[in-house]
Amino acid sequence: MILLTNDLRDRLLANGRHQDIDHVPVVKFFNPVGAATWLITEMEADGDTLFGFADLGFGCPELGSCGLAELTSVRLPFGLGIERDTLFQATYPISVYAEAARRAGHIVECGGLLEKAAAAIHTRR
Repeated sequence: MILLTNDLRDRLLANGRHQDIDHVPVVKFFNPVGAATWLITEMEADGDTLFGFADLGFGCPELGSCGLAELTSVRLPFGLGIERDTLFQATYPISVYAEAARRAGHIVECGGLLEKAAAAIHTRR
C-alpha cells in the first residue's frame, strides 16, 4: 500500500509550513497485526519527517516525530507492512486526540471521549 497519496503529502507539507497551529490529523497509519497507531498532522520540507501522535501499544502515547521511510520499511508477519486507514476522518485538532489518549492510555476515536477531552481543554483555556 502507498502510505501517502500526492494529495495527503501536499496537505501534510502545507501544515508543516505552519507548525504553530493545532492541526487536525491528516492521516492515520496503523499496524494491521499489532497495536501501533499514528495520527499524523504535518510533514517537514525534507519529505520524510512526520509529526503527530504515536501510540505503540505500551500505554504511553505521545506527540513526536517519525520518519516516513522508517514506517515504509517496517516488515510485519504475513508479508504485511504499516497501512493507512483509508476511511479515517479526523474531527478534532491533535491536542484533543492527545488529551483523550492521555486519559485512556491509548489513541481513541470514540466521539464521546473526544468530546470530553475537547471540553477539558476548553475549560483550561
